[in-house]
Amino acid sequence: MAKGKVIISCAVTGAIHTPTMSPHLPVTAEEIAEAAIGAAEAGAAIIHLHARNPVDGRPDQDPDLFEPFLKVIKQRCDAVINLTTGGHPSMRLEERLRPATHFQPEVASLNMGTMGFGLFPMQQRYSEWKHAWEPQLLEASRDLVFKNSYKDIEGLLGLLAPLGTRFEFECYDTSHLYNLAHFLERGLVKPPLFVQTCFGILGGIGSHPDDVMHMKRTADRLFGDQYEWSVLGAGARQMRIVAMAAAMGGNVRVGLEDSLWAGPGRLAQTNAEQVATARRIIEGLGLSVATPEEARAMLALKGGDRTAI
Repeated sequence: MAKGKVIISCAVTGAIHTPTMSPHLPVTAEEIAEAAIGAAEAGAAIIHLHARNPVDGRPDQDPDLFEPFLKVIKQRCDAVINLTTGGHPSMRLEERLRPATHFQPEVASLNMGTMGFGLFPMQQRYSEWKHAWEPQLLEASRDLVFKNSYKDIEGLLGLLAPLGTRFEFECYDTSHLYNLAHFLERGLVKPPLFVQTCFGILGGIGSHPDDVMHMKRTADRLFGDQYEWSVLGAGARQMRIVAMAAAMGGNVRVGLEDSLWAGPGRLAQTNAEQVATARRIIEGLGLSVATPEEARAMLALKGGDRTAI
C-alpha cells in the first residue's frame, strides 16, 4: 500500500436491499448518479455500481439502465468506476456479465466461489412491502445457490481481462482466497490483486474480529506483497470492520449496498454520509484517503479514458 493511503470504495445501491428497507436507497438513474457523485466528493476513490428497474427498484443488469448514470458520473467526477458481475445471486452468469462486457470498466467485481447467499432472515423485520417482488426474492434465497464455478470464473476472466479490466476479487470465506490463489498460480490473474474480503453475509464468513484477522492472515500467507487488502462489513458492524481494517493497513468499502445504517437505529440518508464517517476514522488514525489517481496507481488500472463508458 502507498504509505498511509487508504482507498475508500463505495457501493451505492447493490442488489441486496429493497426499496421498503430504506427510502434513501438509490433506484433511478438520477438517484444512482447523485449518490455516486456525492460519495466521490466525500472521498470515495472507487464507485461500485449496480442498476435497478426505475419503476419498482428490482435489480436489473440491462446495460441500457447503466448507461444514463455512468455517463453522468464520468462527466462530473474522476472516480474509478467498478461494475458488478455479481448482479443478483439469482441471475444467470450471462445476465450478470452484460454491463461489464459492454462498458469495459477499469474494475469489475468477481465473486470467487459458489456459495449460499441467505437474505431470507431480513423478511422478519418488515410487515408491509412496497412491492410484491421484495419478500418473494428474499424468501427464494432460502433455496438459492449463488453459482460461481471454476468454469464461470475462467470464462469471466477470459472475456474481461483482454479488455484491460481488472478485478475486485470478492472473497466471502477462506476457501475463496484459496480459489484466488489457484488462479494466480495458473497465471490467469495478475498482481497487484485487489482482494475484497466480505463479512457478515449468511453463507459466508461472519463479522467477528477473529474472522477479520483470520482472512487477513490467510491472504498474507497466500499473496504476500502481491495484493491490496480491502474489507466490507454487511449490516450494523460495517464501521467497526472499517476501523479494524484501516488500523491494520487495509482499504475499506462502505455504501448502502452493504449497510443501510449510519448508527444504531438510524438510517443513512446518503452514501456520502457513510463515506464521510469512514474518512473520519481513517484520518483519525493518522492516515489519509487515496485520490482516484492514487488508487489507479496502487491497483495498476488502465485509466478511465480506456473504457467504453
